Amino acid sequence: METFTGLRLTQFLALLKVVRERGGDGTLRGRPWSLPLAERVLIVAVYYRTNLTMRQLGPLFGVSSSTVCRVIQRLGPLLAVEPVSSAADVADRLWIVDGTLVPVRDRHVGSSSRNYRFSANVQVIVDADTRLVIAAAHPVPGTTADAHAWRASGLAEHCQGVTVLGDGAYLNCGMVVPHRKRPHRPLLPGEEDDNAAHRKVRARVEHVIGRMKNYKILRDCRQRGDGLHHAVQAVAHMHNLALAS
Repeated sequence: METFTGLRLTQFLALLKVVRERGGDGTLRGRPWSLPLAERVLIVAVYYRTNLTMRQLGPLFGVSSSTVCRVIQRLGPLLAVEPVSSAADVADRLWIVDGTLVPVRDRHVGSSSRNYRFSANVQVIVDADTRLVIAAAHPVPGTTADAHAWRASGLAEHCQGVTVLGDGAYLNCGMVVPHRKRPHRPLLPGEEDDNAAHRKVRARVEHVIGRMKNYKILRDCRQRGDGLHHAVQAVAHMHNLALAS
């Protein structure tokens, strides 16, 4: 279980419970699925973790590749992480935001960027203390600057009253950013210390994104349309389960 999904059995059962509560069993009308819900959720988790093709997953579970495709399209959105709002009990927390490039095959979702041939920019908010993913935005083309991607993401609504850290790309976005080094004006000693402390804390979001990319779907996403968005949300959910349980 842990090798192919990144989750222990108890964590997978918690994920299964969430999917069932969100209507994973459907209406129970019409032709039933050839696999029980637990195995269908396992297919989706294994797909996101290993990024195996559907032709490879089909024989592993004794179904056709078209069945695997339908299972992923049906259950993928139900694995999404629940965004955390900035309620009173989290108003004193520290959150960190950063964008990451995800290679994607769909040219309507991604665009040619400096790191990959085609990629999408995904904005991620992480709690600085727990390393849990608070929310992830809908992907935008990889050429989009982080500040523009943040303003278009709508994630600022979840950050009301919360201190948010960002890097130098998020100027004028209402975040705590490092001091800028301007021409002919070196940083003051106090500003250099502030930037060093800022980098040390902000590195945590880089570590979280690195752990999320242990799910190979975020290294080469073959899904089209909203497939990448559903994959990012599901990976964030499974990352939180693995970290908090």
